[in-house]
Amino acid sequence: MSLNRTEKAAVIDEVKAQVVNAQTLVLAEYRGTKVSELTKLRRSAREQGVYLHVLKNTLARRAVAGSPFEVVSGEMSGPLIYGFSNDAVAAAKVINEFAKTNDKLVIKAGAFAGKALDKAGVTALASIPSREVLLAQIAGLLQSPVARFARVLAAVSDKKGGGATSGAEASAPADAAPAAA
Repeated sequence: MSLNRTEKAAVIDEVKAQVVNAQTLVLAEYRGTKVSELTKLRRSAREQGVYLHVLKNTLARRAVAGSPFEVVSGEMSGPLIYGFSNDAVAAAKVINEFAKTNDKLVIKAGAFAGKALDKAGVTALASIPSREVLLAQIAGLLQSPVARFARVLAAVSDKKGGGATSGAEASAPADAAPAAA
C-alpha cells in the first residue's frame, strides 16, 4: 500500500523528530525474518528506548538529510529496519543481540557522532557497557582508594594497640598504676 504525499510528509517529520535527539543509527537488513521474530525485536527495542522502524529508504534519506546520520545515506538500499537511540549504545546493543540469535537479520551499517560505521563498528559499539554500568564502574574506582585507606588505618591500629579502646578502658589502667606504686 503506497502512501500519499501528506502521509509521506508525516513519516518524514516523525523520523526527523527522532533524528534530532538520537546519538546512534543502526541499519539492518531483515529479509527472511518472521513477523513474530520482528515483534520480539520491537518489544526489546521499546524496553531499551530505541526507536525501531521499517521505513522506505527514500523517506529515510530525506529524514536524515542535513543531520550527522547523512553519512550512511549510501547504505540505504534493500529491506532495512532503522534503529535510532538517544543512548549511544542502545540501538547497537538491541540489534546486535537479536542478530546473534537470528541469522536472517544482518547488520548493514550504522552511524555514531557523524561517522559511518560498518558491521564491525556497530558490533564494537554494542560491546561498550551501558551508561549505568560505566557510572557504577567509575563510582567503584572512586571508592576503592578510600576503602583501601580505611583498611590500612584499621590494620595499623590493630597492630599498635590491638584495636581501638573506649575512653573508660583507657583511663582505668592509668588510674590503677599510681596507686600500686
